[in-house]
Parts: sequence; structure tokens; C-alpha cells
Amino acid sequence: MAFGWIDEQAEARRRAGLVRTLRPRPADSPLLDLASNDYLGLSRHPEVAEGAAAAARTWGGGATGSRLVTGTTELHAVLERELADFCGFEAALVFSSGYAANLAAVTALAPHGSLIVSDAGNHASLIDGCRLARGTTQVVAHADPDAVRKALGTHDGPAVAVSDTVFSVDGDAAPLAALAAVCRERGAGLVVDDAHGLGVLGSGGRGAPHAAGLAGAEEVVVTVTLSKSLGSQGGAVLGPARVIGHLVNAARTFIFDTGLAPAATGAALAALRLLRREPQRAARARAVAQELYSRLTAAGLEAVRPDAAVVSVRAPSPEEAVRWAADCRSAGLVVGCFRPPSVPDGISRLRLTARADLSGVELERAVRVIGETRP
Repeated sequence: MAFGWIDEQAEARRRAGLVRTLRPRPADSPLLDLASNDYLGLSRHPEVAEGAAAAARTWGGGATGSRLVTGTTELHAVLERELADFCGFEAALVFSSGYAANLAAVTALAPHGSLIVSDAGNHASLIDGCRLARGTTQVVAHADPDAVRKALGTHDGPAVAVSDTVFSVDGDAAPLAALAAVCRERGAGLVVDDAHGLGVLGSGGRGAPHAAGLAGAEEVVVTVTLSKSLGSQGGAVLGPARVIGHLVNAARTFIFDTGLAPAATGAALAALRLLRREPQRAARARAVAQELYSRLTAAGLEAVRPDAAVVSVRAPSPEEAVRWAADCRSAGLVVGCFRPPSVPDGISRLRLTARADLSGVELERAVRVIGETRP
């Protein structure tokens, strides 16, 4: 029977407690949300919503084509200029998703004969970029600049190190300054995914590379998503103008993909301008994360100290993690549930998002529910 193996895999997932299901959410919900990536609480902000609506009214519902044909509007160009300026880089290129941006950056900057040194904790999109690239990939220990140096020392040709800036599972930060120093020493490039840093870290939310003093560095290329702190959808690559020009001509997920929809472009631009005007939102997100961590550990839970806005709480097993998250939902709290294969170390977790718009009362409620429902 065609695809008969699917049933076997489905049964194996069921036995392991790893079945995933879709749960459509309503427009309005009484549940307290600590699962989304809306770090700054901007996805429903009136200015962001109006930015999306105005763009759709002006440009229509879709981009109509690839960026190189009809899919680049004046709005895309404005967003790219303002995003590059905000983060401190020479140029930017907008993609239809952060995933597509990561695939573009890694594949286009790691040609045949090159070496990619990839952190063991990297996001799936970076891993897939490594798999698709024509260069050779060497995976090294998590957040270990010395391991990167050793790997780069084994190769004489072009090379690039690839890392998240803030890792999505535990919310820990990469040692960016040390990684950049190693890459400069070895003449390699550094590609970092700042999906969880933009809007949270750096001066006024300008991102982890900005905080590490790497904004505008000639060997550094940064990918970002527009779907987290900016409350929209899409992604971008930031870096030297010559690198961005190369992506326009060589990145398959740019050349062959339809451009980002005008509504998402307009929403991201409105959110970026709002963040410029209200830089305190970034500091608030970090403060909420630290407060959440402190309350969880005070309640006797095993939480990981956050470097940005992601707070994770260890669970005994995948099955108990799923049950824990379900019990939280029944008690009015939505939390993320990370388990294999989404976690590189095999340890299941509840993943909590510390949003800038969470109140003290909501934090207290969240910690109480998590503590009362623990396995």
C-alpha cells in the first residue's frame, strides 16, 4: 500500500508520546498566553494592525510575484532600509519567512568547497540550510568558541560559522563576541540567527549583535524574523551591501519565492517604528523574563535562567510534559511544550514566553498554575 510506512511511524510516535496536533485558536480567548513569540505584545497593537490594513488597501492581498519580478513594492524597500538602519547594518533583504531567510543565508554563503561550522543547538532552519548547502558541515559543541576555532583550523578554504544568537529551547545566548573574534582570526564569516534577540536585546531592542558590538561588522551576517517581536510575519537578512547583493543573485529562497505579502510588510514596518518610539518595551520584556524565572525557581521548579525572553522549565518525560501543558491549559494558561525531536538534548520542557505586556498579576497566576499542575 502506498505510504503504508506512515501508519507505522504514527504508531511509533503515539507510543513515545510525541504526537503533535493542530489546535485552531479563536480571535478572542480567555486563556493567558505564555506560548506565543509575541515578545513585545505588538501583534494586536492598533498601529500594527492599521499598518497591515493600510498596506493591503494600497498594494492588495498578495505580492503578486517573486521579488525579482513584481513582488517588490516600495513598501518592501522602505522596510529594508529602516530595518538595516535600526539594527546598524549596511543593507537588508526581506524574505517571506525567517525560515527562508536562514536557508538563503547559509546556502548562498557556503558554496562548494567551503566549511560550515554549526552549533549543536541551532534551530531547524539553520540545520536545514547546512543540509542544503554545497559546503561541508561540521557540528560542534553548543556555545563553544574553542570548538569553532578547532573546526575552522582544519580547513583552508572559505568558511562560515553558523549560530543562533538566542537559542529557542532554553533561551540561552551565544557568546557572539568570542565567536566573531574566532571568525576574524581564521578569516571566516559569521552567520547568526537573531530571531529571539531582535526587539529584546541590545539598545532599544536592536538585537544581540548590536549588544555584542558587532553591528555593521564586515564578517557578520544576521538573519531575523518579523514574526516574533515585530508581531508580523516574514524574515530578513542583514549585512554588508555586497553580501545582500549576492543573495539577490544567488539565494534560491529569494529568487524563486513569492515576495512577502504587503500586509505583513506594512505591519512589520509599523511595529519597527513603534519600537523606535518606545524602546522601553525591550527592557520590559527582559525584566518580565527575569521575574518569571525568579518566581518559578522560588516555587521549587527547575527553570533555566533566561538571557532574553524565553524561559524553559524542565519536565520529567515527553508524556508528562504533554500532560503538564494540557493541565495548564485546562487551568486557563497556554504554555509551549518542547519535546524530541524539537530539543537537541532529548529533555522535554515547558517553554514560556515573557511578553513585555504581561502584568504582575498575570505572572503570579502563571507561576501558580504551573506549580499546581506539575507532574
